[in-house]
Formats: sequence, C-alpha cells, structure tokens
Amino acid sequence: MAQYFEVHPDNPQPRLLKQAVALLASGGVLAVPTDSSYALVCHLDDKAAVERLRQVRQVDDKHHLTLLCRDLSELANYARVDNRQYRLLKAATPGAFTFILEATKEVPRRVSHPQRKTIGLRVPGHTALQALLALHDGPLLAATLIPPGETDPLNDAQEIRERFEHALAAVIDASACPHLPSTVVDLTPMASGGEAVVMREGAGDLSLLGL
Repeated sequence: MAQYFEVHPDNPQPRLLKQAVALLASGGVLAVPTDSSYALVCHLDDKAAVERLRQVRQVDDKHHLTLLCRDLSELANYARVDNRQYRLLKAATPGAFTFILEATKEVPRRVSHPQRKTIGLRVPGHTALQALLALHDGPLLAATLIPPGETDPLNDAQEIRERFEHALAAVIDASACPHLPSTVVDLTPMASGGEAVVMREGAGDLSLLGL
C-alpha cells in the first residue's frame, strides 16, 4: 500500500521528503505534484523502477519520458543544447514546460527514445518537488500521471492514492496542483536551423517562448 506524505506547499518538511527519497533509492515509483498535474517519478538509474513506471502508465519505450532537473545547469548535463535552444529554455524555466532535446551519454539508452535518441527535460517550479530533487541530489525520471485509457492527467492526491495504492510506493500531497499536463515543445529541429515544434499545449504559456 502506498505511503502518504502530506507536506506543506511552501515549506515542505524535510523529514517527510527524506522518507520519500529513501523509497526512490529502494526502487519505488512515487506520485508527486508539479506545477502542471501530478507525475510519476522514479530513480533514473534503476532499470526495474523504470519498467514499473512504464507499466503503471502503460506506455512503451517509444513514449518520451522526462528528466526533472533542479536547474538549467543540471539539465545541460543530460541534453545537447545550443545557444538558440538555451535562450528558449532560459525564458521558460522553471515552469510547466517539457522540452524534447538530444540526449547526452549521461542518459541511459533504455530511457531515451530508441530511434531519435532524445529525452524530455523539465525544470519544475513547484516548491515541494524542487525540495525533493535537492534531497535526491539528481534528476528524477518522470511521466505525466494520466491513467491508462484516459486523456486527462490527475491532480488530486487522495484520488491517486485510492486508484494506485498497490502500484506506487508513495504519494506526496502538497495541496492541489493544476489539472493540466505540461506544455511539450520539441527543440531538436533548432539544432539544424529549424524552429521549435509544439507537440502538446498544456499548462505552460507559449507566449513566453514567442510561439
């Protein structure tokens, strides 16, 4: 049964988040709030945990997973970013955007897109999630928490606990978050002189990117 951590949205309790980090380290998949909807997260380097995350979400290896990073300097360790791409990233982070970029060798091949060798990257602005990332001391692998067969993401911690209590190690409740997924923008065409492509409109305001 999933553990339930109720944390303060502005001043999350480190004691509770450390317990959540311990569950991640032991291979757990967690549901966490973001500045869009809830997301499923796990340890990047845990192959079994990544498979569990995909099973809960019911997606295959062609579905872009996302690395949640603390800041742009951490993001740059996992993605190849040129000056044009960086300007867009700087304009929209932290925030409710997921960017598709070419993965570096720091990203395990099993989590990047098998044909394109790309990965989703995001710097969230959510206070509790940022605190969790800091205690974890590295990025987390994530997917928007959209139940199998549905189109809308979940944003209510109690509902998530009831529906996924046997599939998750824990749910972090930091009060309600938006009922929208992140806005997904593919920046890879920019590397060859093209333009950014909007793949999904969501909580991120595209005007920040001039799109």
